[in-house]
Amino acid sequence: MWFDLSKLAPRDGYKILSSTVVPRPIAWVVSADQEGRLNAAPFSFFNLFSDDPPIVCLGIMGRAGGSKDTSANIRARQEFVINVVPESLAAKMNMTSGDYAAGIDELACAGLTIAPSTRIGVPRIAESPVALECVPINFMDVGGGRVIIAARVVGVHVADHAVLDADKCYIDTPALQLVGRMHGGGEYTRTTDRFNMTRPTPDELVTPPAPRAPDA
Repeated sequence: MWFDLSKLAPRDGYKILSSTVVPRPIAWVVSADQEGRLNAAPFSFFNLFSDDPPIVCLGIMGRAGGSKDTSANIRARQEFVINVVPESLAAKMNMTSGDYAAGIDELACAGLTIAPSTRIGVPRIAESPVALECVPINFMDVGGGRVIIAARVVGVHVADHAVLDADKCYIDTPALQLVGRMHGGGEYTRTTDRFNMTRPTPDELVTPPAPRAPDA
């Protein structure tokens, strides 16, 4: 069935896209306003887009036609932290997803603690096994308070138990026990069901059949 998004209400388009572009990694963002008040919120419109330079992109929806606290804070301070979400912290992550009033510390509401970052002034979530320290490089305003933020990752904190070899930068990804976002209604998925495939070698590539000669 063909869905023409230009002819659908935005909410219907969201339902189709968020139900088919899955699973999505979760960016658990910690930001701060100019007074230093912390904010934490999860976003699943997020992914890694470049390794050199190391760039991530984060999509933040609006709120009542204006900007959410997270996007306003990132604009104001030009720094933020993306924390990953293991299954053990899923409930606390969900707690921070509520529509809190501006200035409320969601980290405190969820019973989370903070740890200092290394390159930026915004702290990270101490309980999260991975934290990406980020500085924005581009803001794309797409209307209704929505913004897509491209950011450079200036450093990564990884919990010691998930580092296999620090010199070789080998990370034990399964040890992170991460969760991902599925479709609406609060559905998530675990990353514990995996399978391996190796990229085909040149000798294993399939040669396409020769074009069929036209009928005489």
